[in-house]
Amino acid sequence: MVKQLVAAQNDFFATQKTKDVSFRKQYLKKLQQEIIDQEDAICDALYADFKKPKFESLATETQFALSELKHAIKNVESWSEPERVSASWSNFPSKEWIQPEPYGKVLIISPWNYPFMLAISPLIGALAAGNTAILKPSEFSTNTSKIISRITRKVFPPEYVTVVEGGVEVSQQLLAEKWEYIFFTGSTKVGKIVYKSAAEHLTPVTLELSGKNPCIVDETASIKLAAKRIAWGKFINAGQTCIAPDYILVHKNVKDALVKHLKQHIMDFYGENMETSNDFARIATDKHYEELKAMLEGQPVLFGGTFADKDRYIAPTLVDEPQLDSTIMEGEIFGPILPIISYTEESELDTYITKYPKSLAFYVFSENKKFQKRLMYSYSFGGGAINDTVVHISNKDLPFGGVGASGIGGYHGKHTFELFSHHKSVAKRGTWVDVPLRYAPYSISMDLVKKIKHLFIF
Repeated sequence: MVKQLVAAQNDFFATQKTKDVSFRKQYLKKLQQEIIDQEDAICDALYADFKKPKFESLATETQFALSELKHAIKNVESWSEPERVSASWSNFPSKEWIQPEPYGKVLIISPWNYPFMLAISPLIGALAAGNTAILKPSEFSTNTSKIISRITRKVFPPEYVTVVEGGVEVSQQLLAEKWEYIFFTGSTKVGKIVYKSAAEHLTPVTLELSGKNPCIVDETASIKLAAKRIAWGKFINAGQTCIAPDYILVHKNVKDALVKHLKQHIMDFYGENMETSNDFARIATDKHYEELKAMLEGQPVLFGGTFADKDRYIAPTLVDEPQLDSTIMEGEIFGPILPIISYTEESELDTYITKYPKSLAFYVFSENKKFQKRLMYSYSFGGGAINDTVVHISNKDLPFGGVGASGIGGYHGKHTFELFSHHKSVAKRGTWVDVPLRYAPYSISMDLVKKIKHLFIF
């Protein structure tokens, strides 16, 4: 089946239809309308998969995708225009430009934590750029995968866009094929497998991975507000957010105050009996639920720490001063567990931050502008925020992506269009004059060549 789908997309792309910008806009508008029509059903699917609150489903899934669609529909014509550049004197007379063009058929593999948005958002950019696409949603969010499949079947012919559902064996079959581009969102471990498969065909990739994201709180921070924003960024989607704060490094002089306000804000958000809250999601998979429970074994819990197997519930949990060699500090937590570690001197921060590969996100809470600037300058990370968490993802003009082990490539808004486009360079020479300097026999002196060498690129 996979081979036939790939062949059909090859044939369809060869018709050149997707290079027509009006064709792209037509289908983006159809997708937009279908998501609007199916929004409640999408939210129901997300709730069925892991009890995702409807507000979070709207804010972080459907409305996020609709915002991306609106932006693409409005701007795809201008994005697709050739970009004129200054002509080189060595090509005189000429006109020169950069022409964005689609790669061809692309493969998009999406994860289970934001199963709708992280499937549809890259798809929007791929289609805006003129590609065809095969979308492989996560097998762990089955209800959401089914509605994504239903939407795409209604909107697109399968030779243009199709969804392939299934588990690891289906992913392996897809990765064995030759693609013009692969876009993967998921763990670093699986990202390495995708990268290796792409390398077999020299296929370009975007890898949106993960990382152990630090959150630094110094003595000057507005502690009550910092606690509120950290608790929100950490526990939205039950902590299953790749850019959530993974651990806090807090100055020892304000640690107690921060913990106090974190506890209060968590209870303000989810109530005294958090398990009954309609605003707190569940862990999406049995495997990850068991991993998170194992992380908590033997840890000094400051708050929370309770769980319920029947629906994969883990309470928002604060862990006090875990050992660096403990399981909870080995890698990304990706759940509602937040370690809190105190520091005394700024120099200590480096010990913790550099222990891990470059993170996907990085957060600093401080009123000290020199401290803010120093940390943002000193460390490499995908993206981040000062005095807030997660919010940098909301700006379409900011590329979202990782660096090093946390990912390759950045997208959102025009950046997604750029990512799924090859930018080819074109020089159009005039014929009314032909400067003879480049032709043999080379009668000009070496002195003249040296004087004008900056005009030549060879």
